[in-house]
Amino acid sequence: MSVTLYGYWRSLAAYRVRVALNLKGIPFEEISINLAGGEQFGEVYSSLNPQHVVPLLKHNEFEIVQSLAILEYIDDVWPQPQLIPGTPIEKAKIRALSLITIADTHPLIVPRVRNFINQAWDLGEGEQTRWSQHWFTKGNQAIESMLIKLGESKAYAFGNEVTIADIALASHVIGAKLFNVDMSTAPTLQGIFENCMKLPAFANAHPLKQPGAPKVS
Repeated sequence: MSVTLYGYWRSLAAYRVRVALNLKGIPFEEISINLAGGEQFGEVYSSLNPQHVVPLLKHNEFEIVQSLAILEYIDDVWPQPQLIPGTPIEKAKIRALSLITIADTHPLIVPRVRNFINQAWDLGEGEQTRWSQHWFTKGNQAIESMLIKLGESKAYAFGNEVTIADIALASHVIGAKLFNVDMSTAPTLQGIFENCMKLPAFANAHPLKQPGAPKVS
């Protein structure tokens, strides 16, 4: 078995994949693609992923992109512990909660978006930070409201077992904290995050613990 993750230390999407691999106990090699240095546009990585983003998972001869697709692939190939359990409606709920951040919030704050708004409207770092904080806050509100409506959270979003929803929510909170977003308005989400970070699979995958990350005093 050969598993290689192409990621980058600060990528929240790569974080999600790291957590899933850790939870399954799957040994993997991670190859860092320096997004800040433009390595994603080089010939080698462009041939792997023409979209020029991470993560990309290589398993034997297969190459899979997009974090949710990778998470579902991992759960299908290595089914224990199951990360998308239940009936069709239960699985749909798990995916829907995950997508609030994977599809709605996270895409708005990635570097290529912030770089574009800087180039198009001359929005400097301070304005870009406020942009990111705004969308993380909106994501917090949507996630917190959905968790309350579903009414299924205990230690984690759907009871006492980890699902891909918890992986997605943990990545969201990590991103929000990196942008100094006030989490006090999302206590349910914050509690789930704290429980997740007690697990080595989540804690060891943290962006700031990866090679290349800045040292935190």
